[in-house]
Amino acid sequence: MAVVQDTVRADMPAAHSALSGTITSTPKRLARIAGVLYLIVGIFGGFALAYVSPLVYVPGDAAATAAKVAANADLVRIGVLADLLQATVFVFLAMTLFLLLARVQRNVATAMVILVAIATTIMCLDKVFQFAALRVTTDPSYASALGVAGSNALVLLLLDIHNYGYLIAQIFFGLWLVPLGYLAYRSKMFPRALGVVLIAAGISYLLDLLVAFVSPELSRTVHTYFAILPTFAEVWMLGYLLVFGVRSAAVDGRAPTAA
Repeated sequence: MAVVQDTVRADMPAAHSALSGTITSTPKRLARIAGVLYLIVGIFGGFALAYVSPLVYVPGDAAATAAKVAANADLVRIGVLADLLQATVFVFLAMTLFLLLARVQRNVATAMVILVAIATTIMCLDKVFQFAALRVTTDPSYASALGVAGSNALVLLLLDIHNYGYLIAQIFFGLWLVPLGYLAYRSKMFPRALGVVLIAAGISYLLDLLVAFVSPELSRTVHTYFAILPTFAEVWMLGYLLVFGVRSAAVDGRAPTAA
């Protein structure tokens, strides 16, 4: 009996060490999964927003917009699919970050997921207008019924709606960064400066949106400056998730727990 007890005692530290290694490695795995998902969102979202949309949308010029949509019809289709893909992946990114950060403050992590769900819902519905503009351009029946000028005007109207729909979704793109930054700051799993920058980036998104609605002309001038901080914050977060995952010291059980 004594021999058995000694054997059990000898095996307990090794078993505890193995269990601890499994537990502490889980946050790192979750963080790297989130990093991969974030990268997918960035690549496909950037392609659709920064490349496809400016290529085919000329604000205030119906004829030029319709011509560009017609000349790049296949690219527009790919752009719609890319945006729908990144919106779907964005939801899974939020869910993964929830699993990673819910221990810090569950209510805040839940709010983060809800904000992402609202943003992606608006984005997916908004793609209907871009696809409808493509349909009007490529289907001759619209030009026959409305005339070429009327058809072109309808294409521009649909893409105007698509543009402002994306701006409305940007409210929630900005807001989701605020709970994410708070959780990153409180968790000790990320540099605290990163959490602060994420919160500031969310505010920058909202200010950019406000200017875009109040003064579109001014927005064309200042949009680039408002985009600097969100770009820096999200690239930093993405890089940290992919390269470091999370700080090792924070996954040993010293991170704040949910209230």
